[in-house]
Amino acid sequence: MTKTDIARRVYNHTWKLDPICRSLLDTDFYKLLMLQMIWGLYPHVDATFSLTNRNRNVHLAAEIDEGELREQLDHARSIRFAKKEMIWLAGNSFYGRKQIFQPEFLAWLADFRLPEYELSRRDGQLELHFHGRWMETTMWEIPALAIVNELRSRAAMRSLGPFALDVLYARAKAKVWEKVERLKKYPEIRISDFGTRRRHSFLWQRWCVEALKEGIGEAFTGTSNVLLAMDTDLEALGTNAHELPMVLAALTDKDEELKASPYQVLRDWQSYYGGNLLIVLPDTFGTESFLQAAPEWVADWTGFRPDSAPPVEGGERIIAWWKKHGRDPREKLLIFSDALDVDTIERTYKHFKGRVRMAFGWGTNLTNDFEGCAPEEIARLKAISLVCKVSEANGRPAVKLSDNPEKATGDPAEIQRYLRVFGGHNRVRQPVAV
Repeated sequence: MTKTDIARRVYNHTWKLDPICRSLLDTDFYKLLMLQMIWGLYPHVDATFSLTNRNRNVHLAAEIDEGELREQLDHARSIRFAKKEMIWLAGNSFYGRKQIFQPEFLAWLADFRLPEYELSRRDGQLELHFHGRWMETTMWEIPALAIVNELRSRAAMRSLGPFALDVLYARAKAKVWEKVERLKKYPEIRISDFGTRRRHSFLWQRWCVEALKEGIGEAFTGTSNVLLAMDTDLEALGTNAHELPMVLAALTDKDEELKASPYQVLRDWQSYYGGNLLIVLPDTFGTESFLQAAPEWVADWTGFRPDSAPPVEGGERIIAWWKKHGRDPREKLLIFSDALDVDTIERTYKHFKGRVRMAFGWGTNLTNDFEGCAPEEIARLKAISLVCKVSEANGRPAVKLSDNPEKATGDPAEIQRYLRVFGGHNRVRQPVAV
């Protein structure tokens, strides 16, 4: 395979040559899985997604040109799924299952376009919102984040000449490869790429994916990026995300309905999917509360993805819950995905080896780790914690509590209501780097 000279491409960059969003498949696989369920069960629900920069000391409005951002967003709205992409979605096997996407859903998807956006500036930050039907606005999350992150990278590197860029990427490649060599010591480990949302750039993510594919072989199980999975003959991986319980919770009227809403999400999900797609994401309103009230049948699901608790602590809590319900953890799967890097992956793998099946979704610290690679004055290459979350559903505020209060989102009054309903047990405040 011919390798792209990333440094030369960046130096010669023009927007027309290199748009950030190349395809509507340049998204995470769980977006398509969730979209099919939303399309089938909640086609008339409205949902607003909003961009949030958790690193408030970073003033995005000063770093990113608004005109360039609008050009990229407008370009993304002009894209449709290509015929070959639709054929691939219809004919490929995902998670060992043929025709995971219904023909009627694919027929609707073939004409899909991203809806309009609302963009402004406030207090040094970008105000970016997407209003409309949930089954349309949900598809903005990943391209919006990828566009803002890559524009930030491009702006930071604009002053660098071709040799400086060459050295920058050489250092970054060496840094990734050093991580790859550490992971090669664990041939039974299972690593996948989860780095689309906060990547440095599309080209860099592709390089990282190809490096892992060559470097750790079968230990690299695939990528969440659907376009890269198609182009590099890898498995497309992903299950579900926090937006499902956030929206269903916002639609409830009574506290009892609110308390039960996370389990309604699981009932909806298993009406569409099974097997290795039966992965529980328990932390939207706190893992402790979720486990305490979970129906017995949840223990029969394939595994859990503990997302915002420290991985060892979160994993131990779930293993104890499985044992309490008479399930053998060695037959279950834990997927770790929160702010992972090699140190965390190694420590977690060694801790749980032989006690449970494991997989690691490696995100920002794979596809956007340039710390120590750039000149000191290029501080803006450091990744930030940028998210695009549901903020409203049918005009009602949406809330995420998280196991880490620093990751909570939503109206403060509603957050307090949710804490009253779900409780705040075992929520541990931790700094959010990425």
